[in-house]
Amino acid sequence: MQGFLRKLKDNYKFEKKDSFLKGAFYGLLILCLTALGIGGYYFRTGLSPWLQVAVYVVAGIIAFNFFRWLGALVHSLFTKISGRFISILLACIATFWLAGEMRFSWPNAVFLKSMILGMTAVILIGGGLFSALRNESGRGLYLVLGLVGITVLFFSLKPIVQSGEDPYELNVADYYPTESFELQLSSPAEKGAFEVEDFTYGSGTDERRAAFAEEVRFKTNAVNALPLLPEWTGKRKKWRERYWGFGIDEAPINGRVWMPTEGRDLPLILIVHGNHGMEHHSDPGYEYLGELLASRGFITVSVDENFINGTWSGDFRGKEMPARAWLLLKHLEQWRNWSEDPSSPLSQKADLENVILIGHSRGGEAISIAAAYNKLDKFPDDANVSFDFNFGIKGLVAIAPTDTRYFRRIELENINYLSIQGSYDADEASFFGLRQYQRVNFTDSIDHFKAGVLIHKANHGQFNSIWGSRDFGEPYGWFLNTGALIPAEEQRKAAKVFISAFAERTFNKQTYDPIFEQPYLAKKWLPETIMLGNYENKQTSNIIDFENDIDLLNDKKAKLGGQNLLVWREEELQMRDKDTQGTHAVILGWDNDSIANPYYDIVLKDSLRLTKNMKLTFSIGRNADGQMDLEGNEPIDLNFEVFTSQDTFKTANLSTVLKPAPLLKVKYMKLDEMNGSFGSPWELNMETAALPLNITTENDAWLKKLRIHFDQSPKGLVALDNIGFRMTTHSAEMLQD
Repeated sequence: MQGFLRKLKDNYKFEKKDSFLKGAFYGLLILCLTALGIGGYYFRTGLSPWLQVAVYVVAGIIAFNFFRWLGALVHSLFTKISGRFISILLACIATFWLAGEMRFSWPNAVFLKSMILGMTAVILIGGGLFSALRNESGRGLYLVLGLVGITVLFFSLKPIVQSGEDPYELNVADYYPTESFELQLSSPAEKGAFEVEDFTYGSGTDERRAAFAEEVRFKTNAVNALPLLPEWTGKRKKWRERYWGFGIDEAPINGRVWMPTEGRDLPLILIVHGNHGMEHHSDPGYEYLGELLASRGFITVSVDENFINGTWSGDFRGKEMPARAWLLLKHLEQWRNWSEDPSSPLSQKADLENVILIGHSRGGEAISIAAAYNKLDKFPDDANVSFDFNFGIKGLVAIAPTDTRYFRRIELENINYLSIQGSYDADEASFFGLRQYQRVNFTDSIDHFKAGVLIHKANHGQFNSIWGSRDFGEPYGWFLNTGALIPAEEQRKAAKVFISAFAERTFNKQTYDPIFEQPYLAKKWLPETIMLGNYENKQTSNIIDFENDIDLLNDKKAKLGGQNLLVWREEELQMRDKDTQGTHAVILGWDNDSIANPYYDIVLKDSLRLTKNMKLTFSIGRNADGQMDLEGNEPIDLNFEVFTSQDTFKTANLSTVLKPAPLLKVKYMKLDEMNGSFGSPWELNMETAALPLNITTENDAWLKKLRIHFDQSPKGLVALDNIGFRMTTHSAEMLQD
């Protein structure tokens, strides 16, 4: 027995002649420990990441020693089988299996390629360099093998280490209209006149954050959100409660507040984050908005809902959306209690009849749900849950929102709505906020408005200073093409401009409307990138929206016709992944070199009264669908011929107020093979145009027909939607040359 053990010990050792195998073995060990270390650091469980790294690394070292002993045992029993080879084989299998289990969400093709290149590189580097140090004979060959391994490793890591680039660079100035104006208003992103104080309120017992423990200024009572989230069960319940120290039946009302030091009955704004990793607390990431909005006279609160966010133990997959919305309303309820309590330092501080909700990602969908719940007496998913809210929610701002996590599609009425989206958003890769935009309607006499702004080269995470430039967590996020993004501060500057303008418009009636329709008007306040605006208000009346039927020649309000068009069809618009945009449009294509003087007619069934202070409005988007030889960057121009009972005249060319943006192609990931999951590299992006009517008669005119002429551009393919008219609501004095 002693002889066998001695033999086993001898076989455990690598002999000098096995220097290449020994080096390769240790190279694989380092690769495996690197993967384990990465997994331990990024696999958040609530424990110290460095403790997890240490545990994982020690486990890897023990496992590799076990492989060596196992190889030695095999060789002791079967002397013709190389124990060293067995050790290497087991190390390769273990490394490949371990990486496969962890994978870091890498696609199969990328994972296989990475593992083959990585294992080849470390075997050559470890074996070659170790042998070159241990052996004089053949040293040159071993050095060459080591250098080959280093080269393989270098070129494998190079695409990941680099930040990336924009392969579809565009010149922003090419898309400014020919008649450029600027607003005669100060930037809404400028700090206001109010002094600001900040504090927190919450449970006072938070085990993870002092801000909601001993540092809270006002303690709040927990609420039972379990009826809104019955899926709080199993592993998701167990590990969340172990991390947070409470369950959803004791959900805290935690908030970070930025508040003017003076004033009473101030408008109240709540901001809520989305579904970032719950251990990576998201609520501090909106400080830049909180400080700005409070300085302009609005109490602003960043709401903590981290405890229902995704984590390693599971994601609620949208089942938590009612709870996200309900918790926002419970925060408003808390502010109402303070406001109505004469003994509270916050008595009559907030005006609960003037509220805006701001949400990011899933929070952007939650605010629409909250606005709908606000008017209900019962929870629509369970009538045993009663509601009694009825706050004065005047506006919603959805930042890169989801729109399909909750199974209900929310219809909203008589509320201001704004959605902001980045074209390089790898988390929510399409402008889902425009679907909710389509579901906002105005039926009362108040001058409501809705808007959507697409910011080219903005991503999902940089709207939150905590989330940053990577829309996916590491190590998958290492493959994101962050080099194409606008800087984080520039992206947040754009958010400040549009969100503050929205608040000023909603609460103080400041007429910032033009920048939502034509963002270039605010270009001196904004980053230098292409932005697309969508806008409608109460004064907008569409005569045709292409939502009624499949008849190309008839609509409810008009008869339709066209001549010399190469493409003419109506269809539901799609996003890059073929999901619906929630609206239909007419697709028109022309080629003046092939057929001259193309046009499209809209003949009204009943005449429409026009006045001098009206604008002709419509949505337009560049559409390349393979039916025409178009790259999507050719200039597009058109004009309308207006037929009235008294006169016939043409509007100015579209290019005077809007040069439709080109196809905004994006490359989300550095590696081409990782971009397929997003769908097409581009999608149809609509934007709103408003052409002044050149009515010359003193009396009102009655519109009979509109004719769209496409003779201003050699060829093109466009989508048109929501053609109608709008009464001008802002004065000419607000614009200057």
